[in-house]
Amino acid sequence: MRKFVVWPSELDARLSRRYGRAVGKEFAVDRPKVHEIADAALALGMKVVELDEEKLNPRLAALDDEYRLRGMLRIESRHPKGKSLRMLGQKIREIRKTQAKSQGKKKRKSGKKKR
Repeated sequence: MRKFVVWPSELDARLSRRYGRAVGKEFAVDRPKVHEIADAALALGMKVVELDEEKLNPRLAALDDEYRLRGMLRIESRHPKGKSLRMLGQKIREIRKTQAKSQGKKKRKSGKKKR
């Protein structure tokens, strides 16, 4: 099993590769949260060894505050880091899609008018 550090900025679609995005645009997501990454990792069978919500990626020191995402995860996976990051990005998209569908159904039901 391989251990590596995952920063949310490595999966952030708003950033360029120059500023730390480690995956292609097709695998990146907007503003990934540390807990979303942890949930996706657990769903994929990876082990979250350490989670720190306050750490800031040193590469982001030159960026504006709106692009700085706090958080760091140390993950144990049987896949290399690049493949694991792509898998995490895809899983976060799937999770967000299912959450959006379930929230959309709830909104329609509560939006009915009583006569």
